[in-house]
Amino acid sequence: EIPLSARIMAISDVYDALRSKRVYKDSFTHEKSIDIIRSDSGSHFDPLLVDVFIDHQLEFRDLFENISN
Repeated sequence: EIPLSARIMAISDVYDALRSKRVYKDSFTHEKSIDIIRSDSGSHFDPLLVDVFIDHQLEFRDLFENISN
């Protein structure tokens, strides 16, 4: 019963958190972030949305890198 918009944001938020350096952790690479999200498909994330995310992962990578620089 979780709204579609919230399920989409969950994946986007985790991707950003994984890629971003924090005072308590270093950033993960794009590839490692994708592996983590893929491993949580079906438990933490909607598997259909993870598939869409994976299909468009290079766009997410490029957006993150453009915004971060």
